[in-house]
Amino acid sequence: MKRITDFIEKQSFGVCNALGNRLGFSTSSVRLSFIYASFFTFGSPVVLYFALAFWLNVRRAMRRQRSTVWDL
Repeated sequence: MKRITDFIEKQSFGVCNALGNRLGFSTSSVRLSFIYASFFTFGSPVVLYFALAFWLNVRRAMRRQRSTVWDL
């Protein structure tokens, strides 16, 4: 089970990890909340998840392009 969890965490976008670190919750509880909310609302949090994944990738790309404030 640990190997499957490690594989999924490497392949995912890191949204649950980022939210967990930002809000102070464990990553597994955030992930379970997304799963439960997806079942109860027929998949609408999946749209939110992909929007957050897109936003995280944009932030990472912006950070890679500018290393300091003076690079404007």
